[in-house]
Amino acid sequence: MASQLPILGNLPLLGKLTKTTIMKTNLKKAALMMTGILLGGSVLAQTSDTGSSEYVKPFSGVGAYNTWSIGLNAGMPSLILATGGHNGFDHWQPTLGYGLSIRDQIVHSFGLQLDYNGGEVKGGVNSNTPYITNVNGNRYTAFSTKFNQVSLNGVLNVATVDYLRRKNAIQFYLNAGLGIVYYTPTVTGYNGGGFPTTASSSFKSSNLVMPIGGGVKFRVSDAVAINLGYNENFIDGSSFNGVNQYPKTSHYSYGYGGIEFSLGAKSKPHLQWANPIASIQNEYLTEEARLQRQIDAQKAANDQLRADMAAAAANLAKYTTDSDGDGVSDFFDKCPGTPSGVKVDGSGCPLTVVLAPAPVTKVFITEEDRKIVKEAIRNLEFDFGKATIRAHSFPSLNRVAQLLIDKNFSLKLAGHTDNVGSNDANMKLSKARAESVKSYLVSKGANASSVEATGYGETQPIATNKTAKGRQINRRVEFTLF
Repeated sequence: MASQLPILGNLPLLGKLTKTTIMKTNLKKAALMMTGILLGGSVLAQTSDTGSSEYVKPFSGVGAYNTWSIGLNAGMPSLILATGGHNGFDHWQPTLGYGLSIRDQIVHSFGLQLDYNGGEVKGGVNSNTPYITNVNGNRYTAFSTKFNQVSLNGVLNVATVDYLRRKNAIQFYLNAGLGIVYYTPTVTGYNGGGFPTTASSSFKSSNLVMPIGGGVKFRVSDAVAINLGYNENFIDGSSFNGVNQYPKTSHYSYGYGGIEFSLGAKSKPHLQWANPIASIQNEYLTEEARLQRQIDAQKAANDQLRADMAAAAANLAKYTTDSDGDGVSDFFDKCPGTPSGVKVDGSGCPLTVVLAPAPVTKVFITEEDRKIVKEAIRNLEFDFGKATIRAHSFPSLNRVAQLLIDKNFSLKLAGHTDNVGSNDANMKLSKARAESVKSYLVSKGANASSVEATGYGETQPIATNKTAKGRQINRRVEFTLF
């Protein structure tokens, strides 16, 4: 809420300062500010490029960048440039504004910035409007407001990738925030036209303020950037120019230019100027060069290997003679003189003629066969948490074993569990149960090579594991006959 400390009285018009004194004061402020900016620039610019790292390995984290920066600016605050809102005085007098900012760049495109702004706004009426009136009917002809403002702002970089340059040179941004403005307006009363004299007055006040604006930065070096911007400052009050015209609210504009310095190690680039596309390309080119070096080294090794193989081939020429043309060199041929066209083994001797195998009679799976398997699945039970088959399951398993023997079928056993217990324990238990069934069938005469046992643990449920019935269904061994 605003707090006002009125100081009323018949004050001279805008004080005793002459225009010459005001101009000298503003010039001194501007000279001191520019001197500080130039001195700061000459110090920090020494760290701009020397030893700086232009690229950072992708996904290295924010610690690989400098994120802090400090800025100084100067400009002209005004009510005339403000759009809408509370503006009774339409004759603006140029004055000096100044500011200081400290920012932490959170990511490439966003940072948090603490801003201080100060200065003075002046204005008056023109010849067509001799005075303005406040809510109490008092008339005024001019004002002068000194202010100090502190705000916390979010700064959004509009573009963080430059496809035309490997290093960003221009950065557009938008900003918005919230803060407090302390101001002291002094107004000059109107005392002409036969009306009673209106006293000049001055008071102090403070209100919430919301700065909204944007701008553009020009990168000079890794450490220095030129900053041009504009803010519209919306005040939660109606008397910034000293004349309360409630319910209208006050706001003022601030156009400025300044310089920004990056803080941190010389070996790191600043996050707001880093071009992520350039870093990715640099990483690609570095990896490409490394792989090319590996290829070149491998080519040299291959050339040496070819030379060694050529020398070895010359020494082994005596082992390549094949007098009988059977494909086995004379050095290894234990049956020299084999007639042409006779197939030989690796030692050059004729192969034994193998008679064609007897035709295999196909056996088909009948519905009765499937019933035997289904009955075995239905009757199969194990001891709790173990792979031990209970005795009442043996008769139906015996029929499955006999079926495998009689018809030479193959069988796949797939063990499954519910989700009670750890994944590893369930996988081991399902595998053990499938192996237990296989061992029993083999013990009854089934061919071990025709039975495959696999465990899937809890990975393939056929019912919900949220109920006892569902978990019982999931604890199973599936038989697939083929």
